Amino acid sequence: MARLVVDPITRIEGHLRIEAQMDEANKTIQTAYSSGTMVRGIEIILRGRDPRDAWAFAQRICGVCTLVHGMASIRSVENALNYPIPPNAQLIRNLMIAAQYVHDHVMHFYHLHALDWVDVVSALKADPKATSDLAQSISNYPKSSPGYFTDMQKKLKNFVEAGQLGIFAQGYWGHPAYKLPPEANLMAVSHYLEALSWQREAAKIHAIFGGKNPHPNFLVGGVPCAIDFNSDSALNEKRFAQVQEIINLMRDFVDQVYVPDTLAIAGFYKDWASQGEGLGNFLTYGDFPEKDMNDLSSMLIPSGVILNRDLSTIYPVDLNAPEQIQEYVAHSWYDYSVGKDKGLHPYTGETTFNYTGPTPPYKQLEVEKEYSWLKSPRWTSPDGKNHAMEVGPLARVLMLYAKGHAQTKELVDMTLNKLGVPVAALFSTLGRTAARTLETKIIGDQMQRWYDSLIANIKAGDTKTFNQTRWEPSTWPAQAKGVGYMEAPRGALAHWIVIENGQIANYQAVVPSTWNAGPRDVEGLPGAYEAALQGHTLEVPEQPIEILRTIHSFDPCIACAVHLTDVTGEEVLKVKVC
Repeated sequence: MARLVVDPITRIEGHLRIEAQMDEANKTIQTAYSSGTMVRGIEIILRGRDPRDAWAFAQRICGVCTLVHGMASIRSVENALNYPIPPNAQLIRNLMIAAQYVHDHVMHFYHLHALDWVDVVSALKADPKATSDLAQSISNYPKSSPGYFTDMQKKLKNFVEAGQLGIFAQGYWGHPAYKLPPEANLMAVSHYLEALSWQREAAKIHAIFGGKNPHPNFLVGGVPCAIDFNSDSALNEKRFAQVQEIINLMRDFVDQVYVPDTLAIAGFYKDWASQGEGLGNFLTYGDFPEKDMNDLSSMLIPSGVILNRDLSTIYPVDLNAPEQIQEYVAHSWYDYSVGKDKGLHPYTGETTFNYTGPTPPYKQLEVEKEYSWLKSPRWTSPDGKNHAMEVGPLARVLMLYAKGHAQTKELVDMTLNKLGVPVAALFSTLGRTAARTLETKIIGDQMQRWYDSLIANIKAGDTKTFNQTRWEPSTWPAQAKGVGYMEAPRGALAHWIVIENGQIANYQAVVPSTWNAGPRDVEGLPGAYEAALQGHTLEVPEQPIEILRTIHSFDPCIACAVHLTDVTGEEVLKVKVC
């Protein structure tokens, strides 16, 4: 059997490596291995620092999901110190997280994943008039005129004739696995270009509430923005009107472009409704509280675990329980003081590097030993069994569906009926991609409700955005520990912090891409990526687009799992991906 290697695999982060053990006769993946080939040291850098500053370092874990680590970090400190925040701060945080979702999911679909399904070069053969007819048949997007698609086709033609495909370079154009007609390809490519300018506007919500994007400012105890409708320097009436305009812009694009495009493209790839599931186990931490993080019942996204596709039984998740969540390093380049065969809860987690792999660049990973800088997180069920879990949009939509969330059930049932596929289609590569789209619609619609609640509070005289009662270290206990969790766009994210004498004694972040992209554990259980690829048949092994489709359906962002700087914050290693 041959080993097929795809490295790097991601369009946005270049340090994920997939090795697939192939059955050459049938061109089928028998076993897959996922490896993060760079190391993250943020946890080490944070030791001994002021917990109130942790978010500014932790947020730099990733610049793609730009605010999520900052949010998890401040929530961990607030949880450790029993530090409540004002209602307005919670609403503003919800709006900022939601804006990240809508921006991130649209960007993922068009700029990171759509090109696995859309043949860019084929779009040159399309009839712009027929493309306009197609677009208008699925949506009322006002730009869908023949002239609009003619202009977009000319722009694409200029790229190709100049030999400068640029952002469309390195694709498998012409691959027999592409099934869209030229008109559908032109429509999707046009919206790809449209989304580039759209996302610039969507990102402004972070700048309005957090001062900048990427990496907006945060504050333990609330948010760092004052509210005063009559001030030029605070959040005034003009700024809130701008937020409303952006929310409208975001929701219109989702309703008129993103959702219709997803359904249209999915209709040509229904064979993918039975491929790429993998584990069948799904985990959510919960997020978007109406009140505060301690009120689980007020969260839009509920927490829980689904095992073996069984939507009738939801297991509770306790992030503080040492027996529930542990990280293993049997196949990772780390050492534990308790031995590599033991798991550690993040409160007692260790970050001790021990690279034992081959000298890069890799020819082939030593998969029977250690082969990744990612650890292997596991959730333990009441019967004491460890489970690898999938996190992300599919997990959240399944949880909402299982809990009977009305809008989710309506959207999911509508999608299944429109595509003519059974509920089991949710557990697939196609289901994972569709779930991200539907989730964007759900959260985008919720933004209006949170915005309305915030405006109502302000008009009622409540403008408070910060609680200073627990700000001073003199008010803190000598020892404290807490967990800050959230549902990042890519999945369940949590930061665990241990505070001693006003300083960080231990800090551990378990991120979505560690849950999904982690290697096998001590029992040999594969991670979500590895399990999802097993059984894939590659039509053209030299152009493994099938691997890209399934891995990209998770929206991999391996920067969240790997980063290396020295103790002063200076960059130690830079990798250029051409």
